[in-house]
Amino acid sequence: MGDGAARLEGRPTLGSLARELGVSRQTVSNVLNNPELVTESTRRRVLAALEGTGYRPAPGRRVPHTQRPMAIALRLYPAGDGVNGTLMDRFTHRITEYAQQRGYRISLLSARDAADEVRLLSELHHDWAIDAAVLTDTYAGDPRPGLLVQRSIPFVAFGRPWGDEAAAHSWVDVDGRAGTLAATSHLRALGHTRIGYIGPEAPGVCDDRRSGWRDGVAGAGPDPEDLQEVVAFDTARVGAEAARRLQARGATALVCGSDTLAFGAVTALRRAGTTLPVIGFDDTPVARALGISSVAQPVEAAAQRLIDILLSEGPATRPRQVLLEPHLVLRNLEPFVS
Repeated sequence: MGDGAARLEGRPTLGSLARELGVSRQTVSNVLNNPELVTESTRRRVLAALEGTGYRPAPGRRVPHTQRPMAIALRLYPAGDGVNGTLMDRFTHRITEYAQQRGYRISLLSARDAADEVRLLSELHHDWAIDAAVLTDTYAGDPRPGLLVQRSIPFVAFGRPWGDEAAAHSWVDVDGRAGTLAATSHLRALGHTRIGYIGPEAPGVCDDRRSGWRDGVAGAGPDPEDLQEVVAFDTARVGAEAARRLQARGATALVCGSDTLAFGAVTALRRAGTTLPVIGFDDTPVARALGISSVAQPVEAAAQRLIDILLSEGPATRPRQVLLEPHLVLRNLEPFVS
């Protein structure tokens, strides 16, 4: 093969290489751009010919590599309110550590929206800058998993495919329903029968957390609809206003779908001179500093499982779905006395 390639006149092209090898031009192109579509023996034969002829792709074309980039892409999101954003900070640090232990690095990127993220991941994978990706912040109707599957880009999602339980990809998530159910059940065990709920209005993860509260208050007495505040914005101010409304309706304890809302609720109640017990979600540094009970997500375990799944998957591997259980961290809660 080497002698034949040496006889190519002028600068070699995909067409001339294909003719010399006795394969189609598309096969050579696939070796350069979509190596997963060709057999290993064909890939090695074409790469050897490329090296022997000194072929160089035109600017912007993918350059053939014999080694993997050993990189995993992860999108960075804005810090938000500075409370719940700390959860993703912990996740990013942990997944970076676990990837590094396996010989990989995390390649961070920023994107305007879901479409921009898919575009960037496609370009990075096409240019052999990454091996795979981790998706976060999944939501109902999320187009990213389906698009990455179509483009044969390996990935694992930190979050369930809301509304698409038969999705053909791997994911790791935390059971939000189990967390708020544990919080509500604990308050009932303390003697509370009028437990209110404050949570963001959003499909997917927010509905999941609210469902745990609804199951927990079932049969407790009042209609759950009278003691819930589904809010448009996940801010401390909104949490404070919702807490005051629920207290006026007779709530004796509160479960919140985030620590931001719990922080607002506790602040408002303390200013009013009341000691209504409040349980938040995420167990952030703010919750710990203010002594607020909260549901803690197993972020470290999630990050490790994501890396383990991502690096063990191959073309024939069946999708793996892992749902982790959170745990309740209790602070300053006393039995209820009516």
